[in-house]
Amino acid sequence: MPNITLPDGTVREYDQALSVSELASSIGPGLVKAAVAGRVNGLLVDCAFVIRQDARVSLITAREPQGLEILRRSCALLLGMALKQLHAKVELVAAAAVGDGFFCDFTLARVLGPEDLQRLETRMIALAAANHSLHYVLSSCWSMDGAALSEGPYVPSTGAMSAFALTDVSGKGAQRIYGVCWTDQQELQAWQATPQVVVINIDERQIDYSQALTDTLRRAGVHAHSDLRNEHIVSKIRQHRLRGVEYVLVIGQREMEGGFVSLRANAGDDLGRMSVQAVCDYLLKAPVTGGIAPPHSKAFKPLA
Repeated sequence: MPNITLPDGTVREYDQALSVSELASSIGPGLVKAAVAGRVNGLLVDCAFVIRQDARVSLITAREPQGLEILRRSCALLLGMALKQLHAKVELVAAAAVGDGFFCDFTLARVLGPEDLQRLETRMIALAAANHSLHYVLSSCWSMDGAALSEGPYVPSTGAMSAFALTDVSGKGAQRIYGVCWTDQQELQAWQATPQVVVINIDERQIDYSQALTDTLRRAGVHAHSDLRNEHIVSKIRQHRLRGVEYVLVIGQREMEGGFVSLRANAGDDLGRMSVQAVCDYLLKAPVTGGIAPPHSKAFKPLA
């Protein structure tokens, strides 16, 4: 008979072993729908994990940093399933959460374009509505290709994913699709508005720092995106200028190691190097030409 200690100190006694999902259900119907994973005696586990003895347990929802990351890595698997269904000869290579969303690497002789992203997104919406278990997604689509996947846990079922969009596809033969994923449509729509500033990393070494900087800007009230795609820096800057993004922050090794940023305006003006606080102050005072308020998710983390 396990005694479960919850984060608030409450102890609940059960007459038999139960899963994390069953624990959530016993607490409330809303919580069982919201829970994407659990933490049992400090160990991160999926909702199917069975608790057989006394334990300290916390339930994780997508409104928390780890929960949102779980949602995003699960969405990458959902994209892989859509690829398999629409392109029988595709070989899935890798999938992971990154920045505000996820990516999926695959090989396919046919080069995919923007019109394919719309078809894939439509299929993903249908698969999410079907509420397949993530175990089924993994076993039916991913295990056969020997793909490199992020370590779980994953959400219990595809129905947990309701606010996502595919944003970019690149490569020939070996291709990569990027997408974004949020907890609800309101946050997704806020993200889709043109941001005031985009944080751009030069290479993969600055990914974590660039996302942390983006989160810091958001916490300060700036509508910021991060562009962590593995593409040439000049191409990324040009694309965001054409979209009408007012400012870009370029992050390379010098910026990351020195704790400063390089700010550039849409018109091409190099506004020089600034501290993180200085760039927050500058952007908050700068006029904003359009867009709507950024999503203020509890998952945003301050810059360390």
